[in-house]
Amino acid sequence: MKLLTFLYSGQKHAGVLVEGGVAPILEINTKHRTRFPNNLLEIIRLGASDIPTRGVAPIPFDHLTPRLPYEVPPKIWCIGLNYLSHANDINAVQPEEPGSFMKPASCMFQPGGEIVLPPADLSNDVDAEGELGVVIGKTCRFVPEERVREVIFGYTTTLDLTALDVLRKNPRYLTRSKSFDTFFSFGPVIVTADEVADVDGLEVITEHNDGICSRDFVRHMRMRPYDLVRYHSDYMRLEPGDLISTGCPKGARIQPGDTVRARIEGVGTLGASVRAGDRTAYIRQEPGPAVIE
Repeated sequence: MKLLTFLYSGQKHAGVLVEGGVAPILEINTKHRTRFPNNLLEIIRLGASDIPTRGVAPIPFDHLTPRLPYEVPPKIWCIGLNYLSHANDINAVQPEEPGSFMKPASCMFQPGGEIVLPPADLSNDVDAEGELGVVIGKTCRFVPEERVREVIFGYTTTLDLTALDVLRKNPRYLTRSKSFDTFFSFGPVIVTADEVADVDGLEVITEHNDGICSRDFVRHMRMRPYDLVRYHSDYMRLEPGDLISTGCPKGARIQPGDTVRARIEGVGTLGASVRAGDRTAYIRQEPGPAVIE
């Protein structure tokens, strides 16, 4: 099953991908007398992996706008240098243990949206990395190897960006180099784990403009997805909706006017355009919810 969040007629909905479009959760509930939440994060928390779509008329793809599956993941873990080719690309040494770090939800942008580069005086060397994302489906801690599969809800595509020149100044600046606005996205599709028979056989591709920047198979990661889930559950409680973005074979150096895409056959495609940013001051005058454009 493939799930997504989308805009239709000015309203946000959750839905299931079917032939010819998307079956909205509200229509599924009406047709099948079910009570699935119209919210993808709540569906993950519920553990719903078999939502009936028979007889539900889909909304055509060109009538809707895909959005982030949910805008505030409980946690966003990313894994650096998990492919040897990426370490070689930036002249770094692969760590023995996962080079993991966290990113704030404030750095996310919408699927198909814009990556806004930092002002040049802050960073002038940014790369975009297409990656496989693991979506946690159950609250868990100290997960044994043989039970990892049952705590994974599904998989998605991610784009993780890095200000490489900030990182080169000092490796301690890793979080800062990864946390500029519009430096992360995921989705728009989450595919449930039961549809991915061989996670290690997935090929992770980063496309840059009209060509392929990098491609490699999950089996070539230093620490593969199941291992990453088990490892991180030792250090903290994992919760439904947590993301682990598992690393990129090689990032694409991006410039204003570029396009970049993460593509994983059987999982999905996540794209963005790139534009220059500036130092336009922004101060919210009144309290209110954050808006991700």
